[in-house]
Amino acid sequence: MRALSAERLVVGLVRGVHGLRGAVRVEVLTDRPEDRFAVGMVLHREGSDEPLTVGWSSPVEDGPGWRLRFRELPDRAAAESLRDVYLETVVADEGRARGEYWWHEVIGVPVTDVSGRTLGTIRDVYRAGGAEVFVVSGGPVGEFDVPAVRAFVRIFAPRRGEIVVDADALELELPPERPPGGEPPS
Repeated sequence: MRALSAERLVVGLVRGVHGLRGAVRVEVLTDRPEDRFAVGMVLHREGSDEPLTVGWSSPVEDGPGWRLRFRELPDRAAAESLRDVYLETVVADEGRARGEYWWHEVIGVPVTDVSGRTLGTIRDVYRAGGAEVFVVSGGPVGEFDVPAVRAFVRIFAPRRGEIVVDADALELELPPERPPGGEPPS
């Protein structure tokens, strides 16, 4: 049996303190806040191993975000130490299905077209509708978006450092390739 591989995942950013009993308002940076912020869950300040156990949790009713109170922070003064701090959770690799990736595993991966031509690297990921969208930049066509669907993404292997897209299907206007050691085509 292989050992579980655990890593940290940022799930929220504390934006401020709410009330006198130490609740904090959190900007949600996870797609599963009801799981990540459930009572009893253990979070950590970014870069710290000290636990923060969720003692109370509620979605914000008057806007985006979540309110949390931690058992280790009994009052407003203690909670102030979390202002502008990222909250992390420990996740095990075993919990993911084959082919699932965290966004941070995709960012920085080079993107090529089906002919092997480099188009850039993934700079960001966001969700639009039911699909994730990769923001690619640093290549010959500038910045462009790639919906993470089979019609556009032919090979998706970020752990191997390989993402291949169909530039024609994306309707990218690629500049003509320069022959090795030669002049650009006229």
